[in-house]
Amino acid sequence: MAEHLTIDHVGFHGDGVATAGGMTVYVPYALPGETVEVAPVPRHPDRRRLLQVEAASPQRIAPFCPHFGICGGCAIQHWDAESYRNWKRDIVVETLARAKIDCEVEALVDAHGLGRRRITLHARMGTHEVLKVGFSAAGLHDIIPVDRCPILDPGLGGALDAAWALAEPLIVIGKPLDIQATATDVGLDVDVRGSGPLPPALIGTLSRLAERHRLARLTRHGELVLMRTPPTVTMGAAQVILPPGSFLQATVAGEETLAALVSQHCQRSKHIADLFCGVGPFALRLAAKSRVTAFDSDAGAVTALQKAATSTSGLKPVKAEARDLFRRPLVPQELRDYDTIVFDPPRQGAEAQVKQLAASKIPLVIAVSCNVVTFARDARILIDGGYRIESVTPVDQFRHTPHVELVARFRR
Repeated sequence: MAEHLTIDHVGFHGDGVATAGGMTVYVPYALPGETVEVAPVPRHPDRRRLLQVEAASPQRIAPFCPHFGICGGCAIQHWDAESYRNWKRDIVVETLARAKIDCEVEALVDAHGLGRRRITLHARMGTHEVLKVGFSAAGLHDIIPVDRCPILDPGLGGALDAAWALAEPLIVIGKPLDIQATATDVGLDVDVRGSGPLPPALIGTLSRLAERHRLARLTRHGELVLMRTPPTVTMGAAQVILPPGSFLQATVAGEETLAALVSQHCQRSKHIADLFCGVGPFALRLAAKSRVTAFDSDAGAVTALQKAATSTSGLKPVKAEARDLFRRPLVPQELRDYDTIVFDPPRQGAEAQVKQLAASKIPLVIAVSCNVVTFARDARILIDGGYRIESVTPVDQFRHTPHVELVARFRR
């Protein structure tokens, strides 16, 4: 049965928020002040499906992608830029306020740049044995086939064609196949997951496809199938050869923006510990002026970082070490040699490590986060341990989504 609702505001996940029958409900693709007609969503009593906008907001604009509203990749393309940017900054402001963290939040920094440089495409064999390659549907387990995506970096040009070509010989009915593509300085780096063992004949087919689509490297579950040239990315003065399937910031501009903010905060640092360092987006830039020791649980990333640092002239000493900072955080005694800590954990935050930082005497801590909720938890630990939060800068490299990153400075 259809309902008619008035949208109050847009929530932290990008859905319009309204009240129905005394409860809060969420309506994707609806904007504040709009009157909308909606329908129930089975098994989700707090969600509604938008049927039509009866009275549109003056802030509503036309989406630029024909897949918007069907593909689950973007949550917001229908809101004007100023309203969107205010909402995204407010996600940070309100989350910190709820955690009773009193600090000034700076203006949102746009870091979309040329677009996303890494994607994961899903391939499934649909009904009547029709292959689908694309992104997950919004709120569903279906796949939306795509042959183009307007938010991708030009370096991913050809990634969709390559994914379709690779999926054809690999797909097995009833089994999912994921194809991760990353744009590098020398071409596409592609890792395929879910294919099962590859017989020699199939490896030959994949090798020919990799040549045809000029892939820099093709791996399966991280194991090499073919490499035409080592896939490299530039980080500061260094060239990093990526481990298969390795993590990178979503956009080049995002990485450069976050690194610039971190470097700005570390201008006077002499010896920096870079925690959750990955392949070195911060360490390799910070080493232009400071001695750096870097830690991460990903041994492949640490090895890539160390090789890049060793082969780059003009850097201060860089030492990279594989260490699980969730299970074995650096303790205060180990932290004594550093005057600055930089940490950029995964979405779950760095609670175990932050507790050790709070007990240390490190004068300067720079936090980078992709999850403001876990950041607020970790920030509260640092503040309760004697640090004061001096600045928070939100960064938007995941434009059109509710994801927001930030860089914060803490000083003892």
